[in-house]
Amino acid sequence: MTTAEQVLGGHLERPAPVRAQTPRATAVPASLQDAVVTGLWRTGIVAAIAWLAFGALTLYWPNKEVGFNDWTFTTELGVAALVAGVLLLLVALLGAHAGAAGRRLRPAGQWLIAAPLLLALWELLTAKLGLLPPPFFAPPQSLIDVAYEDWARLGLSTVHSLRLLAHGFVLGALVGFGTGVWIGWSRIAGYWVHPVLRFLGPVPASALLPLAFFFAPSSYAAAVFLVGLATFFPVAVLTWSGVASVNKSYYDVARTLGASEWFLVRRVAIPAALPQVFVGLFMGLGASFSVLVTAEMMGVKAGLGWYLQWAQGWAAYANMYAALGVMAVLCSGLITLLFTVRDRALSWQKGTVQW
Repeated sequence: MTTAEQVLGGHLERPAPVRAQTPRATAVPASLQDAVVTGLWRTGIVAAIAWLAFGALTLYWPNKEVGFNDWTFTTELGVAALVAGVLLLLVALLGAHAGAAGRRLRPAGQWLIAAPLLLALWELLTAKLGLLPPPFFAPPQSLIDVAYEDWARLGLSTVHSLRLLAHGFVLGALVGFGTGVWIGWSRIAGYWVHPVLRFLGPVPASALLPLAFFFAPSSYAAAVFLVGLATFFPVAVLTWSGVASVNKSYYDVARTLGASEWFLVRRVAIPAALPQVFVGLFMGLGASFSVLVTAEMMGVKAGLGWYLQWAQGWAAYANMYAALGVMAVLCSGLITLLFTVRDRALSWQKGTVQW
């Protein structure tokens, strides 16, 4: 190992530990202050009442018959809401003795109140009062019906979408990362490639849908290309910005210690640009998700986009809402996973990066 690798490599990989500040005694989240003072979780009690009220409304208010619609699983939804209310009430009354369940539920206290209120409003406007007429609008229990009756097709569509998203996102992220590093480091690439990237990058990937399906050997390859293209542009631009904005004194110090060009790129430029790279990955994930649905609607034989088109064609709007819910959960889960990877990959930069 050279002198530069010993000095810079050790500095980058093993920084001096940052002394953690001892939290003040008064720094207690607002959602936990009532538990500290009274031993009860008052927000949890309100949430439990809201869930009990929603369950009672679902069970004892008869559904309004509109056309031939008979909303099944109404009883199951009401019973589930009552059970949730009872469990929340038990956790709230136990207070500090609720253990891990109480600690995990307290940060979501406000949402535990808002969720049953929104579900109750949804239930009133659809199943109880019929102000939002079927088949265009469906009550919450219809989603349970879809999950019970059509779980195989919906699950298979989710698997196909995940596979397509993984192939396109990984391909676009790798090519975008390499292009960004190349543009940020090489003056020749910055002169020739950067203007082309700025000219063609803002063009929506979905606008190239006809060309992609014409030149690609299969519809799946075209969809992978479009998803990768949507991911490529933000990752390339943010990576280039991160590499180009590295403090020049870092390079000067490394060159003084005998560092090679490859060492400067690998151990100085790329680590310093990683925060910007992850911003590009977050942006690319959102863009790739929207292109994924469009591509699946046009030519792919399976996937959540295909499922949405199929549900609209058969006027199965409850199935459409279920697919939209799966997509929302899937996107949220992937973003959470990317945050976890970001936190682990950049843990050594916590002393210099604002989190």
